[in-house]
Formats: sequence, structure tokens, C-alpha cells
Amino acid sequence: MAKKKKKKKDERNRDDAESRASSSAAGEEAGVGPPPKMKRKEYERQMRILHGELVAMQEWVKDSGAKVCVVFEGRDTAGKGGTIKRITERVSPRVFRVVALPTPTEREKTQMYVQRYVQHFPAAAEVVIFDRSWYNRAGVERVMGFCQPEQTERFLELAPAFEKAMTDSGILLLKYWLEVSPDEQTRRLKSRINDPRKIWKLSPMDLKSYSRWYDYSRARDAMFAATDTAYAPWYIADADDKKRARLNIISHLLSQVPYKPLANRDIKLPRRQQPDGYVPPELPLRHIPTPF
Repeated sequence: MAKKKKKKKDERNRDDAESRASSSAAGEEAGVGPPPKMKRKEYERQMRILHGELVAMQEWVKDSGAKVCVVFEGRDTAGKGGTIKRITERVSPRVFRVVALPTPTEREKTQMYVQRYVQHFPAAAEVVIFDRSWYNRAGVERVMGFCQPEQTERFLELAPAFEKAMTDSGILLLKYWLEVSPDEQTRRLKSRINDPRKIWKLSPMDLKSYSRWYDYSRARDAMFAATDTAYAPWYIADADDKKRARLNIISHLLSQVPYKPLANRDIKLPRRQQPDGYVPPELPLRHIPTPF
């Protein structure tokens, strides 16, 4: 009996594998398969160009007094943090500000739900990037049971009006959803287990939510249906290839902001002053070790 069950299971696995291979081959023949993984050299070349454009955008934001709010949501391991790092690594933290709020305090739990987010909204000449946002209520809180179903429904009902008030006040609101496939999510989670650089990313919540793929899919679909509006649409990025996803997102972000390229400036360094008798003092300075 056990042998028959094993045989049937093996047959099902073989059929599934053949089906996937057939679908993949069909996609390749039709020319619709995914592009190959981007090479590091080309990725860095394109990123260098986009970083220059982000600096130009930054200067326009400063000069115009624009208010830009960027929301990043998506599956666990989809690459939100990495994308945000690439956006902000070459610009000023005085203009670009990242907001990644922890679990709400007991006091915050008694506030109006969006209250703790509103205080972080951009003022003039600021770009604020939310690494997860008020949409926690439509995602993790709903799936993991941290709020009641009626609270989620009420949030989805009110969110469009809330975001209409944001955009009417002059805030440019951009919302990105990063999507990753089940296989790629599994690969990325496994890569965190034994990597000391990544282990901090593997939280107990990640492990709990991993098994609830379709609960998250249903929550995402309901969120899109209720909050994808003309004034604050959702933009979806395929993030299985992190390099391409980052480039595509930054490129799209730049296309949504009406900045102008930086004008060329003829800059020359001034002459450095003469020592005028300066001699370094003999102080007991503590230099760090130099093992490298």
C-alpha cells in the first residue's frame, strides 16, 4: 500500500515538473520568458546614471519646495529595503528621509490609526520614503490577526479619502508594490538562515507569514481593489531579479517627478592657504589599530 502511494506521489511530481518545463519552453518560444539575470557591471553602470538623476531630482525638490511621499509595500524578501538603500545612498539625508516604524507602542495603539504616520509626512523640499506604511492594516495586521476584520474593512473604505487629502495638500504620493515568486521567496529566506549578514532579517514574523502565501495574496488583491485610484495608483514591480527591479523602480520614480536636469557648473577649487608657521603638536593621540 505504501509503495502504491509513493508511486502515485512520484508520478504527480513528475507530471508537475513536466508541466513547468512545458510552460517554460512555451514561454521561451513565444519570446515572453523572463530576461536573463542582469550582470553586475551593467547594473552598476545604469545605477550610476540613475544616481545622477536622483541628485538632479533632489536639487529640484529643494528649489521648488516640492513634497514627495513614496510608499514601499510588498511580499517579505521582495527587496524593499535594498531598493530604498540604492535610492538614498547618493543623496542628502536632509532631503531624503526614510521612515521604518517599529511595532506601535501601547499609547500609539489607542490613537487614530493613521496618526503615527501623519507626523512623518513630508514638508516642503522633502522626500519621505516609507518602508512599509499605513498599509500594514491591509496586509500583515489582517493576515496575522493583529486587527479585527471590520477594522481592515474600515481602513480600506477610508484610505482613498485619506490619500485624496494628502494629494490635495500638494503631496506627490507614489505607491510601489514589490512582487516576488514563491520559489524566489523560499530561496531568499533560506539564504538568510546561515548568513551572519542577513540573519537579522529573518524574524519570527517572517517564518509565521511564510506559510500564508495565499492569505497575503487575498489581502493584496483586496487592497488593490479598494485603494488603486487615479490620484494615488499602485505601481507593481516584479522583483525576482533584484538588480532589474531596483533600476526599473528608480527609473519609474524619476519619471513621475517633474524635475529638470542639473545645469553644468564650471567649478574650480580655490587655492589652499599656506601653513603660516603651523606645526602639528605632539599630543598623545590614540590611533586605531591597522590590521588591514
